[in-house]
Amino acid sequence: MNGGTPRRVTELLVQWRKGDKEALQALLPLVYGELRRIARRRLQGERPHHTLQSTDLVHEAYLRLVKSPPQEVENRLHFLAIASQLMREILVDYGRKRRASKRGGGCKITLNEALASAPNNEMDVLILDEALTSLSKLDAQQARVVELRFFGGLSIEESSEVLGISPATVKRDWVTARAWLKREMEGAAHA
Repeated sequence: MNGGTPRRVTELLVQWRKGDKEALQALLPLVYGELRRIARRRLQGERPHHTLQSTDLVHEAYLRLVKSPPQEVENRLHFLAIASQLMREILVDYGRKRRASKRGGGCKITLNEALASAPNNEMDVLILDEALTSLSKLDAQQARVVELRFFGGLSIEESSEVLGISPATVKRDWVTARAWLKREMEGAAHA
């Protein structure tokens, strides 16, 4: 963490939950480095010459947090998971706008570790979002594991802590969800 103790981060999250918007502002410098890491990870898989930069993605996620009602955030990892989910939504929104303006030119992401055997390792972020939405209807926990691991860049252990499940369950859900997503996304790409 960038200069903040876990206790201080938790204190600020509790204050934010109680409605103190300034607590969120004080929290940002303490977790900014981690948010940039998550954003860089998300953008590494995007198409070359993407117009969004990691700083833009972090700031957009922060603005969405400020505009929304305080959330039930338990700890630093849970906060990072929420921020990661917001970054996913931002990239999906960006992909939709881009597709609308370029008729089919949606954002591509590389699903490196997640779908390593997919053709060309590139998939449309909108297809991924649709597949994750479908997965969440079938198995919400597996969808959350994908969000935390792929979008949030959290480790097996960190994901386990956020979800309150064992690392073995996270590993099992991660493997199953990747296989399911690969099949769904390949079918959607060929449709």
